[in-house]
Amino acid sequence: MFEFDQYLGFLAFMTILTIGFWLMIFLLTFAIPYWVFGSAIESIKEKIAAKKAKNES
Repeated sequence: MFEFDQYLGFLAFMTILTIGFWLMIFLLTFAIPYWVFGSAIESIKEKIAAKKAKNES
């Protein structure tokens, strides 16, 4: 049915596909939301600090 080199090519394809799938799941569920919410919180903190500095001077 399969020759050995076709079998190795199929295994390489499935490995790359699986790694890509789990990387996409990781990025969409953890890394990107962490980055977005972290940067939003930092910008809110900077705006609050700028308001405090403006009110104190």
